Amino acid sequence: MRVARGAVVLAVGCVIAITCAGCSVMAPTPTASTLPATVRPSATADVTRARPALSADENLVTFNDINTDVVVANPKAKGRDFIDALVAAGFDKSKMQVTADQNTVGGDADSVTWSIEFNGKCLLGQYGPESGGYHGVVMPVLANGGCLIGNTRPIDW
Repeated sequence: MRVARGAVVLAVGCVIAITCAGCSVMAPTPTASTLPATVRPSATADVTRARPALSADENLVTFNDINTDVVVANPKAKGRDFIDALVAAGFDKSKMQVTADQNTVGGDADSVTWSIEFNGKCLLGQYGPESGGYHGVVMPVLANGGCLIGNTRPIDW
């Protein structure tokens, strides 16, 4: 039930982030204890590296732990912060997509969404004040072979 709810929140957030230009609002500074249990770093898992031999579903905890660490370290994290942390953990940058950090009028985007095509599925992350904090989920790859709908920015760094 929580995964389904998270998927719906992420899907709705993606549509809003891609189609709307909104204003940024101040969100409270997240800590590991204020994040939902589904994305909170696992106390028992010490997995901080991508595990390419395993499925996207089996790498979701790692994906969430890395992204949550980024949020806790920098509550104003942008797309590059998440991409760089995932690359440092061994995820393949060439398989990633990320939305813009700014909306169409030049203000901060309400949320940023990023993805990794991983063993035939998509690891999707979203963070921002309008998305209710951080959310991570596994979804099917789109018909076009990507993971995000709409405009994404080049990952050229």
